[in-house]
Amino acid sequence: MKVTIIQTNLFWEDREKNLEHFNHLLSKINEPTDLIVLPEMFTTGFSMHPEKIAEEHLGLTFNWLTTKAKEKKAVITGSVAIKYNHQFYNRLHWVEPNGNSSFYDKRHLFRMAKEDEKYTPGKEKIINQISDMTIMPLICYDLRFPVWSRNFKKQKPIYDVLIYVANWPEIRSYQWKQLLIARAIENQCFVIGVNRIGIDGNNVNHSGDSLILNPRGEIINNPKSNEESIETITLNKNYLNDFRKIFPVGLDADEFNII
Repeated sequence: MKVTIIQTNLFWEDREKNLEHFNHLLSKINEPTDLIVLPEMFTTGFSMHPEKIAEEHLGLTFNWLTTKAKEKKAVITGSVAIKYNHQFYNRLHWVEPNGNSSFYDKRHLFRMAKEDEKYTPGKEKIINQISDMTIMPLICYDLRFPVWSRNFKKQKPIYDVLIYVANWPEIRSYQWKQLLIARAIENQCFVIGVNRIGIDGNNVNHSGDSLILNPRGEIINNPKSNEESIETITLNKNYLNDFRKIFPVGLDADEFNII
């Protein structure tokens, strides 16, 4: 499976300008790819003004994603501020080239930025399929909570690729990188972390440090910090299966349920 990640700056609370910017970036993807991953809140930046920036669930950005997925013949995913049933969500859209779609609402809301006061937490994970790969997408602060990304059920893995889309500040970039590595190792999966760059409307800098990791926790793609980058890399299911076979830690995994 080929994955393309886009690490870029975002225009603060300016949906039209961001969509225009991503139109330009997507036009640079000239090779075939199966999945394109955009950052968290890619149309606005990590804004705590949902009453100003949020759009309807199947609104302008969803329609844009649908069009782009069809154009690029690839799944496109990234999160957006959404108003739904009189509540606000940090919602990740997963849009397929055939028009099928699903969504994931961020479970863990970043209270240090008062996200928990502005948005409603999600309750359900999603797992999607591309070719022979099963994929689970999560959002930013979810990275700090390993129980939520737990991969083994009845000693068998439930997904092959774990995605985190993010607006993760540079001041905590060390933690970002170490936690991504930990999630890859403990879940025996490929991990994709896509983070933005640039200074946001709160004067917070983001260095990117996007990563793609193999199930051993080794870095297989690492765009330069603080630089815009479009990277395409192939994830090999046979490599994953072989590693799980020779090192089957899942057989010793503890069973538990999230209440």
